[in-house]
Amino acid sequence: MRPFAAVSLTAALALPLASSAPALAAPAKADPAASPAKVEGSASAAGAEESSFAREREGETRPLQDDSYEYSDTLVLDAGRKDFRAPSPEGISFSLRGEYQLRYRAMSTLRLEPPVRHPEATTLGQNKYLYHWLRLNGRFSFKDKVSLVAQVDVPRGLIVGDTTRYVEAASDSLSEQRWSEIHPRWLYLQYDSPIGMFRIGQQGSHWGMGLLANDGDHPTLFGDYQRGSLSERILFATTPFGKGTPLSIAVAGDVIFQDQTADLVQDHDRAFQGVLAVLYKTQPAEVGFYGVIRHQERDHQAVDLFTPYTDSLTVGVLDLAAKFTVPVPGSRSFAYGQLEGALILGSTSFLRGAYSHPLDPTQKREDELVRSFGAAAMLGAVHVSGGGKDAWGDLVGEVEVGYASGDANPDDGVNKRFTFDANHRVGLVLFNQVLAWKTARAATIAQDPDLVARAAPGLDLLPSRGAVFGAQYLNPRMIFRPRRWLDLKTGVVIAQTTADLVDPYHQDALGNVANYEGGISRRHDLGLELDLGASLRIPVDTTATVQAGVEAGVLFPGHAFDDENGGRLPNQYLVSLALGLQF
Repeated sequence: MRPFAAVSLTAALALPLASSAPALAAPAKADPAASPAKVEGSASAAGAEESSFAREREGETRPLQDDSYEYSDTLVLDAGRKDFRAPSPEGISFSLRGEYQLRYRAMSTLRLEPPVRHPEATTLGQNKYLYHWLRLNGRFSFKDKVSLVAQVDVPRGLIVGDTTRYVEAASDSLSEQRWSEIHPRWLYLQYDSPIGMFRIGQQGSHWGMGLLANDGDHPTLFGDYQRGSLSERILFATTPFGKGTPLSIAVAGDVIFQDQTADLVQDHDRAFQGVLAVLYKTQPAEVGFYGVIRHQERDHQAVDLFTPYTDSLTVGVLDLAAKFTVPVPGSRSFAYGQLEGALILGSTSFLRGAYSHPLDPTQKREDELVRSFGAAAMLGAVHVSGGGKDAWGDLVGEVEVGYASGDANPDDGVNKRFTFDANHRVGLVLFNQVLAWKTARAATIAQDPDLVARAAPGLDLLPSRGAVFGAQYLNPRMIFRPRRWLDLKTGVVIAQTTADLVDPYHQDALGNVANYEGGISRRHDLGLELDLGASLRIPVDTTATVQAGVEAGVLFPGHAFDDENGGRLPNQYLVSLALGLQF
């Protein structure tokens, strides 16, 4: 199998529910008083009543301080987002939410392989630029049973600054100053019936930690989200043993609109899949499993209109996800964790290894097998300050480990390489900058008509778009909040490949097995990355929050990026200044 086959065959093959809890029609919340995730303060009820009476006699009207606290995801990562207003149970209601985000990014010069016709283009060509997006979320509701939900990014794109060069194989190549792009995302109708939830229309998909299916709408500690797994879907979700019971089941049928493998509009892909998902959810923990069957086709021309052919992909996905939250005895803290593991089995003609090139060109070729596995696990703890609605996490520490299988044998007819969804961000520089642009440059120049009459199959799947692929990593992270509205954060990424790092341009076009720098592909050390950041959230009123922040990362590249002479890739830096408004 070709060594680059890992890149996108996995990223969105599993299409779970629009979000693991809501789309699975999770049971109603248990009584907070009985919830193990809620901890009461030390004051007794009798003492509280006595203190309240004393204050009333003294003419004070201040309420008692609520020392109770309950676990929430915002204790760990608070993006300042605003939820939809609750729908009116008696009539028609409308709620509009959204965000505007502005980013100024500056980065060091990134060395890349030059195209044959442009030997002077030895770098990406981009050192600074200004980027923005406006994301609007709207919901029309009839009573509290029927809702029409829409989400769109308009505008989105690069406003001004340096553009990239010779990386057009990437879907978001930043090769032009296009500030007014429109990215349609969601438009679906939801009906909450007595027997379960029905949903039809274009929807986002997110499951577990978002390794395979990620809706591109979940904030991460470092980096930004975009695009995501989007599909035209019919979904039904229910709790078969009645409302309030822990078991939920969902079934869905999808036509893929856009993900890392398929694009209905741009590439005219015909990708269909069916989903069966099961979730068992209690207050402290949940575990879920889903299976996906996917078939995808794309039409091509070998030479002209008279030589058409069709590539296909048929795979099954088995994915297990779980999470838990427990109070830490003797402290105002919670321990929490998540894990997800996915196995992908199937076959495809999108990629063809050298083994399948028969002497007789008319002989039918066998499809490549797909056998890939990926997993990640995260364990953390958060200390809570304040209480009640004013509780917030003042210190967070967590560590994540991840594994994506690689492929050391490009010619055995088996694709073993696994790719995470690009919106599962790990750090700022290594995966999101260096490997993203190196894979994009390789895919672009490997299709140069001056080199090859017909490009190798699957090159359009090579650009990683910032995703983790064929690698394993350790990523400890920490957040310190001296004030509720101020985050000081840091992270470390230590990574290496899980198989030889082979550049398809060197292998297929130049005829030698080498890494993206032309060096030895057997070196697996990707390097060490250090990330720092600070962000603040300033509430304007109850409906809006102003955001500002800075993120910076430095990568000390490993020997996997050495060139043919053993020269090291220079240290890579990236700085991102952020300004935003949540409303």
